[in-house]
Amino acid sequence: MSRVLIVGAGLTGSLCACLLRRELQNKVQIVVWDKARGSGGRMSTSRPPNPSSHSADLGAQYITATPAYAQSHHSFYSELLSSGVLQPFHGLIEGLRQKDDSKNYMTPLGMCSVVKHFLSESGAELFFEHHVTGLYRRGASWEVQRKAGSSETFDAVVLTMPVPQILQLQGDVGQLLSVQQRQQLDGVVYSSRFAVALFFPPDTVFSFPWVARYVTDNPCVCYVAVDSRKRNTDAPGLGPSLVVHTSVPFGLEHLERDKEDIQPIILQELHKLLPDLPQPISIKCQKWRYSQVLTSVPDCPGQMTILDRPLLVCGGDAFSHSNFDGCVESALSVLSVLKASL
Repeated sequence: MSRVLIVGAGLTGSLCACLLRRELQNKVQIVVWDKARGSGGRMSTSRPPNPSSHSADLGAQYITATPAYAQSHHSFYSELLSSGVLQPFHGLIEGLRQKDDSKNYMTPLGMCSVVKHFLSESGAELFFEHHVTGLYRRGASWEVQRKAGSSETFDAVVLTMPVPQILQLQGDVGQLLSVQQRQQLDGVVYSSRFAVALFFPPDTVFSFPWVARYVTDNPCVCYVAVDSRKRNTDAPGLGPSLVVHTSVPFGLEHLERDKEDIQPIILQELHKLLPDLPQPISIKCQKWRYSQVLTSVPDCPGQMTILDRPLLVCGGDAFSHSNFDGCVESALSVLSVLKASL
């Protein structure tokens, strides 16, 4: 039985694990490692320190399906809709510029529920706080080293973390990359941003009518959303949560500063936009160094194979494009490489 390691418990990694299990059943042992304390990656959902408030999506906010992808990825959308993970997004999004007949979907249990759905379907062995630091070729297998832990051996490895983290790996990866592959990976550019979640007490009422709002005339804030309204789950006894995303230029300008220093600036700008905002009971700030892919690997088939035997393949939105369907495309491409290899 082949042992396959998938590095990263975000959307691409969870989909790879799920699709591999469905294709190869019990012929493969699937292991997923993630350096974080939970799954989701950039689709993570943050729980409030105080259980009397609603949870909040600090990363991806909702899923938009273009007519073309609604058709080509129909099986994924129908699976998530029929299982209740996705529901149509009906709330008012102020300032949204949406072309064609795209449909928006939200997640009643938070964006991480999409990732958790595919991970549970995969039956993979899931390990958190497993930070991969190096990959070493050992004959027909890979020895994978992790921070503060012993190394383990696998027959195939799939890397789905952001490209700069792939390039930082110790061991044999650097030597195995061709000149062209290294140039392609060096050319990947990510946007950076800060996100803040504000958690409010149960009796809080907001005076504005929208669910989410895109802001164009503020140097700091570009998006605000009421997470409880977005999910259409105003659960009794739970206070609402508000999510704020900063603009890309603001994120880039302050990228190397501590989020504790940036949080007051964001809150000050938020109060200019919403002067009547009540006092939250707790606040959480997140720095997304790798928020969305601005420049992906050009003319890429959704993955990059670094070595055929033992297999080492990279996937994720850097090899397609930065949204739900980009991750699906990448996972399907990685699956075809894994099937051919295993």
